[in-house]
Parts: sequence; structure tokens; C-alpha cells
Amino acid sequence: MMLALGLLIAAATPVVSEAKGKQYNSYKGLVMAGYQGWFNTPDDGAGRGWHHYESRKGFTPGSCTIDLWPDMSEYKVTYPTDFTYDDGTPAHVFSSYDESTVDTHFRWMQEYGLDGVFMQRFVAEIRNNSGRKHFNKVLASAMKAANKYERAIAVMYDLSGMRAGEEKILLDDIKKVSKEFSLKDHDRNPSYLYHNGKPLVTVWGVGFNDRRRYGLDEAERIIDGLREMGFSVMIGVPTHWRTLNGDTESDPRLHAIIKKCDVVMPWFVGRYNETSFSPRYSGIVPEDIAWSKANDVDYVPLAFPGFSWRNMPGNENSAQIKRASGDFLWMQLSQWLASGAEMLYIAMFDEIDEGTAIFKCAKRVPVGKSRFVPVDDDIESDHYLWLVGQAGRMLRKEIPLQQKQPRRDK
Repeated sequence: MMLALGLLIAAATPVVSEAKGKQYNSYKGLVMAGYQGWFNTPDDGAGRGWHHYESRKGFTPGSCTIDLWPDMSEYKVTYPTDFTYDDGTPAHVFSSYDESTVDTHFRWMQEYGLDGVFMQRFVAEIRNNSGRKHFNKVLASAMKAANKYERAIAVMYDLSGMRAGEEKILLDDIKKVSKEFSLKDHDRNPSYLYHNGKPLVTVWGVGFNDRRRYGLDEAERIIDGLREMGFSVMIGVPTHWRTLNGDTESDPRLHAIIKKCDVVMPWFVGRYNETSFSPRYSGIVPEDIAWSKANDVDYVPLAFPGFSWRNMPGNENSAQIKRASGDFLWMQLSQWLASGAEMLYIAMFDEIDEGTAIFKCAKRVPVGKSRFVPVDDDIESDHYLWLVGQAGRMLRKEIPLQQKQPRRDK
């Protein structure tokens, strides 16, 4: 198995080494999104069956975890499901394991002006052969596509599910990834995102007070290890990291750890909706920016298009944060830019599990026992990709700041 994994990653290396495209030397001026890349189907070759589509009884009507259905009109390889449309025809989905899927996604990024993505690597997944094989394949496809379409790319480690003592898994993994994909050789891999003169690696999930099996000790060892290896570090923290309350543990050591990093990014998903945003959260970013500047750390705020968890077991009655045809996303983007943000993070590119995806989702969705959220009638499936492209233009001052969502020419 390990030999096969080595061959798999090595096969992508010549593509990276021959790249001569645009270099990304700073996160500043960019709009980046998170990329999960965790979807599998039984026939995709990964041997993981349905993964991140399925619930307790598999991926069948009444048993699934996704709330959005992908717009499948442009994928080269698709997989049939047990779900059907109102006329009885079967509905298809994609697999992230297919290189053609990743290529399509990066092509969209180029077409709509999304600067690039942070590729998720979950410690709880890469600790085992199956997860490591899958995410190595997805990362290889993404590195190739990033250079092909001249999009920025960076590795993000999600600590969710990590156990105390597993820091070595992450640090050993980044050594292998760095070597295979020439992360420290910008001429060979120009698309890899650098910040403050070094290749950027993100560590997400530090300081949350939700009883995780790791804590600040493990996070600090990881960050120290990355810095010693010559990486710049972005740290993903809870919403109330600065005040050490709410969703954040109260230990002031968190601030000391953040000060060791190059960029801090708070997690806002699910914290507010269109109604509660202005009175409670619209002022949080200016204060975050002021703290960051005073402590010589760069700051990137997060925006998300909406949220839905209706098909997630145990969360069927959870509140759905409506997208309002893009108004909710634009409200955040315009506010953060008006507050002085120098870069943006979008959650997420392909997250159809929680309804935060900005890639092309379906207006016509399957019917039956599972309830899917269709794209609003008055917009097209690509609208959120277009919006983040416009936000990038505003960020770089190519167009004036607009408080209200711009309207597309028909």
C-alpha cells in the first residue's frame, strides 16, 4: 500500500516540476476558499464506498448527509445514485478521487476569478491507509490543476478528530508532501502559496472549547515544528479568539500561540444569519484587525454563503441559514472589505454537507425522503463563484466597494 501511495504522488511530481506559471508570493490581495475534496463513490477506485455522501443506511433516499446537490452538467465522469428527479430519472454525483473532477473545479476557479484554495488534510483521515490514499490522490490532482490554471494552492491541516500525541502524524506528513510537491522550490511549483517569504501551511482547529481530544500543548508543538521546517503558518481559531469567551477556551496561552503565526483566521460559520449579523457581529472584524496589527500578525476574515444541516442525523430540525440569493454572502464580503481586510477566506468551495459550497449547485434537485436545498430561482448555479470573483476585484480595488450585491448582466 505504501509503495502504491509513493508512486501515486510521484506521478504528479514531473507536472509540478515543469510548471512555469504565475507565482503566488503573498496571501494579501487574494480570495481563497477551503476545499474539502472528501467525496467518494463505490466505483471510483478508492475502495471507500460512499463517503461523505452517506448516512447510517448508506446513500439512499432518507439516508444521506448532503443538503445541496451538485450541478453535474460539466463533469466528465459521473456516478448514478438511488435518488431520482421528479420525472423518475436517476440523479448523479461526482467523486473527488477522480482527477477530472478536480480539474473541473480548478477550471471554474480560473473562469470566475477565485484566486485559489486551501486543500484540507484531516489528521483523523491521514492516520489510516484508506484516508491517506484518498487525500494523497486528491492533492496530487489539485497540485497539477493549480499550475495548469494558475491558481494559488496551499495545504491546510484540520485537527478535528486528532488525538493527543498524534502531532507527529501531521509533521511527518508535511515533510513528505513538501518533498513530493516541491513546496519550498517556487520555481518548480509556482502555484504554491507563499506568505512572508515562506510556503504557507495552515493549522485549523486551535482554541475551541468543544472538548477536543487535543489542546494547546499539541497545537503549539505542531506550529513550532512547522516553523522549524521553514514554513509560514496560518492558524484557524474560533470566532471569539480575541476575547477568549464564547466558543473559545479561556486560556490566554492561545494569544501567545497566535503571535507565533503569520496569519490568524477565525471561524464564523453558523455564528450568525442575515438578521443577527449587523447588530452583533459586523463590528468584530475591525477589532480583530486592530489586535492583529498591534501584534504583528496578518488577519483574514471568513465569509460563508449560508448553512444547512437538515439531512445530517440528529440535526434534522436545526436552523437553516438562508442564502438570500447571495445577499447574505455579499453582506459579509462588503463589510469585511470596508473594515480594511487585506485578504479573504471563503468557507467552502465544495462543502455540500453543511450547505456552505460556492461551486455550482443544482437548481433542480432530487425528490423523495431526503430534502435538498435548491439554488434560489432568481440566480444561476454559478452565482456564488461569480460573487467571490467580484469580491476579489473589489479587494484589489479594480472596482469600487459596493455595499449591495452587484447584479449580473443577463
